[in-house]
Amino acid sequence: MPGPLAHLTVLDLSRVLAGPWCTQLLADLGATVVKVERPQGGDDTRTWGPPFLKDRDGSDTAEAAYYLACNRGKRSVAIDFTTADGQRLVRDLARGADVLVENYKVGGLAKFGLDYASLARVNPRLVYCSITGFGQRGPYADRAGYDFIIQGMSGFMSVTGESDDVPGGGPQKAGIAITDLMTGMYAAVAIQAALAHRDRSGEGQWIDCCLMDSAVAMMAVMDMNYLVGGRPPGRIGNAHPNIVPYQTFACADGHLIVAVGNDGQFAKFCEIAGRPGWSADARFARNAGRVRHRATLVPMIAEVVRTRTQRDWLDALESVGVPCGPINTLDQVFADPHVVAHGMRADLDHPLAGSVPQVGVPIGMSATPPGSTLAPPLLGQHTRQVLRERLGLDDVEIARLATAGVVGLGNDRQA
Repeated sequence: MPGPLAHLTVLDLSRVLAGPWCTQLLADLGATVVKVERPQGGDDTRTWGPPFLKDRDGSDTAEAAYYLACNRGKRSVAIDFTTADGQRLVRDLARGADVLVENYKVGGLAKFGLDYASLARVNPRLVYCSITGFGQRGPYADRAGYDFIIQGMSGFMSVTGESDDVPGGGPQKAGIAITDLMTGMYAAVAIQAALAHRDRSGEGQWIDCCLMDSAVAMMAVMDMNYLVGGRPPGRIGNAHPNIVPYQTFACADGHLIVAVGNDGQFAKFCEIAGRPGWSADARFARNAGRVRHRATLVPMIAEVVRTRTQRDWLDALESVGVPCGPINTLDQVFADPHVVAHGMRADLDHPLAGSVPQVGVPIGMSATPPGSTLAPPLLGQHTRQVLRERLGLDDVEIARLATAGVVGLGNDRQA
């Protein structure tokens, strides 16, 4: 069944993560995504390994896992748009596109005539999304944006990690490029809002998404804790600033997450822990008191938790409805029966490897379920196909462009 965005064509001039994450989501929702890459090397992340995908003989291909994580559902067209012919090709593709996504430095595409102002003259209905580190304006606009740096500048690392006064304390980044991923998500939402506006008005527009703004916005509750409370929150490790107990505890054979969300759940936890008196103690009976007396209560809980196994705690707490969970490694995640039942791993046909594993789409839709049948493309895999079908070029002209180095045909014969 066609996806809900099957009527849309997206021209993807982005590389690395934030932009490709956005366009992969649009592809998962059914859009036709044409990924424009440099003929020499393509998207930088193709080489960001190991690990690399293995071919049918078990040897490394040139397809890095990083690239494979954010490019399924797309068609790769290799075009050198530093050349006049290449600029013409991209301009012609933009003429027939609904959306263009790019993540070049501010003003970086203007010299090629591929900026919003230039392409809006060609296609006034175009929704043009620019993704940068710091946006199109402001004192940092010309700076390159890197997820790690943005995690620090946005305040994220000021609340992530153990406090400075404990062993291993200090600022800590997230284990994933979270500001890239969130910016890609914000961009995908903004694009669909702009398309809704276009449907009513016939007018395209320019979207400005940046890592810094996205990172500040996603601080959410931490932002409001500061804006309302007047004090910047600090790092408290795996604990929650507003709820107690809501953190990890060491048990006899590993670790346990306890996420008590209300006073009733705390009373049940105390019963399971064999300490019913805690929930009757005036200091701990209400969450506000538990937060104020965190330093007293948490060590008491930790002492009890370490006396029993993880499985024992999970079974006991789950039986009375106290939120809890293990800390899984990724092999445990993909073996988890719930993750399996939700189809969060999918395998797609791949011309070199036979098949390539992919992560499922975390969206359920009753009428138009998302998904993709296209593996992340080889570099230039669809150049010939796209130039024929979308621009009407014949094999002679495509061969001329390939000979001149304007386009790369790559492994398009394996498409």
